[in-house]
Amino acid sequence: QVQLVESGGGSVQAGGSLRLSCVASGYTYRTTWFRQAPGKEREGVASIRIHDGTRYYADSAKGRFTISKDNAENTVYLQVNSLKPEDTAMYYCAAAQGAVAGGPLVSNKYKYWGPGTQVTVSS
Repeated sequence: QVQLVESGGGSVQAGGSLRLSCVASGYTYRTTWFRQAPGKEREGVASIRIHDGTRYYADSAKGRFTISKDNAENTVYLQVNSLKPEDTAMYYCAAAQGAVAGGPLVSNKYKYWGPGTQVTVSS
């Protein structure tokens, strides 16, 4: 059993930056950030394989989002730069303790989820 806790969300103006954190209570093989805006489906944005740091990004995240990890702190970060109003969403981290079939950004492949952290971007 793994518990995940996100932090770092907030309200920012367009063009600003945030660093989101996801702390895990135990072993994870892969950690992925998802987001969900009101009335929209949950969207995978970035994923990292913990043992070797291999990263994977959604096309919508390339260039502005950076996923990283601190193994000593059991923490995965999501740096989000040049924020836009359309980035407004609840951001969740999810973890798997083994390989994820079908691609790392498929939400129903993840067993463990955090409660989320809200990001609100104003224009």
